[in-house]
Amino acid sequence: MIYKSAQDWRDAAQKKVLLFGMSGLGKTHISNALRGNGDWFHYSVDYRIGTRYMGEHIADNAKREAMKVPFLRELLMTDSIYIGSNITFNNLAPLSTYLGKPGNPAQGGLRFADYMARQEQHRTAEIAALMDTKLFIDRAHDLYGYDHFVCDTGGSICEVVDPEDANDPVLTALSENTLMVWLKGTEAHSEALVKRFDRAPKPMYYQPEFLLSAWSDYLGETGQTESSVDPDAFVRWTYARALAHRQPRYAAMAKWGITITPESVATVATADDFNDVIAAALEDQARAA
Repeated sequence: MIYKSAQDWRDAAQKKVLLFGMSGLGKTHISNALRGNGDWFHYSVDYRIGTRYMGEHIADNAKREAMKVPFLRELLMTDSIYIGSNITFNNLAPLSTYLGKPGNPAQGGLRFADYMARQEQHRTAEIAALMDTKLFIDRAHDLYGYDHFVCDTGGSICEVVDPEDANDPVLTALSENTLMVWLKGTEAHSEALVKRFDRAPKPMYYQPEFLLSAWSDYLGETGQTESSVDPDAFVRWTYARALAHRQPRYAAMAKWGITITPESVATVATADDFNDVIAAALEDQARAA
């Protein structure tokens, strides 16, 4: 790790961290608090995916829908209107909407082959955005004068790396440049996240092997065909499985860094609070070694 002790962390002229874990446990909360402090640069991996790497896909998909409307088609064909996504750190809806859900087209579902193609686009984009972390560390420091840096990753980071491989290129690059911090959730948190997802199911990225297995199992259990699947029902059914699938992968990733709990995250309102939480986690790790 780039910080060997709590004192190393406190004394560091440049504090560089990467936050990972399930969506909804506080990664963006911490990042916003640090950015609001004034001397931390906030790098959102999902924002980078949705702008730099998938922005054209997202915009083209919106244009494709607009072209179905004669009035809008004429305006687009004459360059009279512009269509783009208004993605922000706190509103990633254009990205998730583009990923979509498989199933009945009458209910907004995609053909499964098209769904998998978009998943692959996301996998490639996420790896590229993660590998851009060092670029943005240098850019934040050299161009904007930020000494401190927080990388706010998406919940699917564990799907695009192999934490058991000591030579995994993505994790190697990230751990050489940041302190990797796992926001570890509990079973109670998982249950709360499942309930929240049930109320508002949204598209997500999953490993292709996991997704193919889930799709096959769902069709087998329900007796439905690809074109009859309720898209929301499928992603709801898949989500709880996904959390169980991801938890051991996050735990393996934690070996590349340190672990903090959502309870400690809740105490973070300022950069000083965050520094204390990280120092305490480094001290706990040193005692356990």
